[in-house]
Amino acid sequence: MSRLEDRRQARDGLKATLVRQPAVAAVDLGASKVTCFIMKADGVHRDNRTLTTAGVGYVQSRGVRGGAIVNLDEAAQAIAQAVERAETVAGVSVQGVSVCTAGGQLASHRVQTQVSLGARPIADGDLSRAISSALAQVRLPGRKPIHLLPIAWSVDGQKGIRDPRAMFGRSLGLELLVVSVNENIFHTLAHCVERAHLSFEGIVAAPFASALAALEEDEMDLGAVCIDMGGGSTSVAVFNNGALCHVDSLAVGGGHVTQDIARGLQTSVAGAERIKTLHGSAIASANEDREMIEAPPRGDDPGAGPVIAPRSLLKGIIQPRVEETLELLRERLKASGAPVEPGAGIVLTGGASQLAGVREVAVRVFDRPVRLGRPRRVPHLADAASGPAFCAAAGVLHRTAFGPREVVSPKALSSAQVRKRPMDPNASPVAKAAAWLRDNL
Repeated sequence: MSRLEDRRQARDGLKATLVRQPAVAAVDLGASKVTCFIMKADGVHRDNRTLTTAGVGYVQSRGVRGGAIVNLDEAAQAIAQAVERAETVAGVSVQGVSVCTAGGQLASHRVQTQVSLGARPIADGDLSRAISSALAQVRLPGRKPIHLLPIAWSVDGQKGIRDPRAMFGRSLGLELLVVSVNENIFHTLAHCVERAHLSFEGIVAAPFASALAALEEDEMDLGAVCIDMGGGSTSVAVFNNGALCHVDSLAVGGGHVTQDIARGLQTSVAGAERIKTLHGSAIASANEDREMIEAPPRGDDPGAGPVIAPRSLLKGIIQPRVEETLELLRERLKASGAPVEPGAGIVLTGGASQLAGVREVAVRVFDRPVRLGRPRRVPHLADAASGPAFCAAAGVLHRTAFGPREVVSPKALSSAQVRKRPMDPNASPVAKAAAWLRDNL
């Protein structure tokens, strides 16, 4: 009997003992860990826009490298184990999960459209026509849209309007953000979740989710850049005027720093990760030339002694990689034309952001204020699950409870795609626009 079959039977036995209660589950599939957050129906506190998690579970990631799945069975087992641990804590059984990832070659595209108006107040039908016109422009061969979000409305060129209804004008404009992933990676991830005997409810971009958990409302309105530094990738989400307006991702993360240390010190990857956690820093420290560190040797030679090196050598390995990653991200933001406000601050999330000195390097690279983000909208988390590394999973729950709502339901879009029925974003645009209007305005 296969390990996946054993896992299925274990899940069936677990579900028999758990309470069947409506619950929302979010899985953050990273290169270093797999995390599951579960929220019950009564875990939403709308008065202060906070959430209460019913269960949290996480395990070491397997089968994922550089933000991509490299072993389907191992990744499915890791997802199943993380969900099982969260289910046990929550005392509920979940049937489906939304998966948060920075992999899949994340990218975003901005679409603009404009429709003419008559000599009457703007009504729902006018907004529906604008949304339909924008959706008709979404053509991304080989890619799957995972988010379709309005950035801003405009009336006669006047921008920044959040609800144009009842206003007068000659033209109505809409700017729409389309976040997409590679089509093959999308289907691989969906299949992986199904191998874990769970229903696949869609993908959420990791930097978008992390921003929802870590950013203040004022930061979203005034402009902010959320950089999610994971083990296999570094991704970014740009907010302006309260809306997400850009998403991008690099296949470089904290795991690459670990590999650099392993090569530079001639030690094992596990030894390099331990040294990075205990002694690693991206900035110089006092007496680092005199302070020596020990690393286990590679291989199993019992006669080989530990590798001994000054701590300054470790900094000399870490700092260039962190600087290179952030500088590359900065240049990609400039090239994209993303509307990053001059006063926009940087918020760092993800496990790799906790490395000593990363914040200081980011200040130097971006010449902006930088802070570490935490899942501030999810109080009462245990200390082990309340750091920057858990923002993405918390953000998925926050998005489910409070939005922002999207032009086309990602769950509906994902379900159709998993069933191999092509979902053209232009199909039935009037119905999609009307549904969005009912939910959002």
